[in-house]
Amino acid sequence: MTTNDDANDDAIDDELWATVDRLRAWLDAHNARPPQEALLLRMLKLSEEVGEVSQAVIGAVGQNPRKGVSHSWTDVESELCDVVVTALVALGALTPSPRDALRAHVAKVADRSLPPSSPCGD
Repeated sequence: MTTNDDANDDAIDDELWATVDRLRAWLDAHNARPPQEALLLRMLKLSEEVGEVSQAVIGAVGQNPRKGVSHSWTDVESELCDVVVTALVALGALTPSPRDALRAHVAKVADRSLPPSSPCGD
């Protein structure tokens, strides 16, 4: 049985992936590189975004004495979201079924990491 919450989650999921597809198409339309090079550069973009997370964390804790506290934890949150979006766009460039690939991978990680659920859902 599908609940209203399930339908709402599906709509949010559909909207997320539609936006990821639009972002990927926009990047593709503004790219002059050969396809293989564009794909590799899209993967490398992840390293840049992860570096920005590191920079924000260092700034949030004031680790750099020259800069002091230069970022907030909200900045870190934003940078983490950039990593996720960049990864989803890259995944969409790599496979025609990014949603299925992500679902399967999350299930695999959960299977190897989480204890089995009880029949009561605990």
